[in-house]
Amino acid sequence: MGVSGAGKSVIAQALAASTGWTMAEGDDFHPAANVEKMRSGQPLSAEDRRPWLRCIADWIGEQERAGLSSVVTCSALKRSYRDLLRDGHASVRFCQLDAPNAILKARLEGRRDHYMPPSLLHSQLRTLQPLEADEPGGRVNAEGDVPHVLSRVLQMLSRSSSCPSSCCWT
Repeated sequence: MGVSGAGKSVIAQALAASTGWTMAEGDDFHPAANVEKMRSGQPLSAEDRRPWLRCIADWIGEQERAGLSSVVTCSALKRSYRDLLRDGHASVRFCQLDAPNAILKARLEGRRDHYMPPSLLHSQLRTLQPLEADEPGGRVNAEGDVPHVLSRVLQMLSRSSSCPSSCCWT
């Protein structure tokens, strides 16, 4: 979880490859109206996000019922959004990827073929409610190359509270 440019997609892909877990790209769950809104430089409202988050929560439920450990990318910027993802899903754990604003901005400016414009970063940073101590998971420094960040994520996962037989990391 985290703001755009934190590395959610690339780190989730690396995590799935290293663990054999199922992986889903949270952006793929957005309805077309959300994508167009973001593409035009407008931030999403809580009302815009709710159906998207429910789709992700449904996917998490499918993974749980299948007994699969998995990882799904999702900004999950607010506590209430994370609560929605966890509601009825005991397996959910969060990994918040943090990086300095300058790195986030540079990553966004370097993207090609992505609908999220760098201009929305400030809105996401204002909206972000960092993971709290009573939420399952942890925060990871997302500075550096993929192998180093993945190593930090794997260390955090090994220290995190135990997962049920299957676990879904966001």
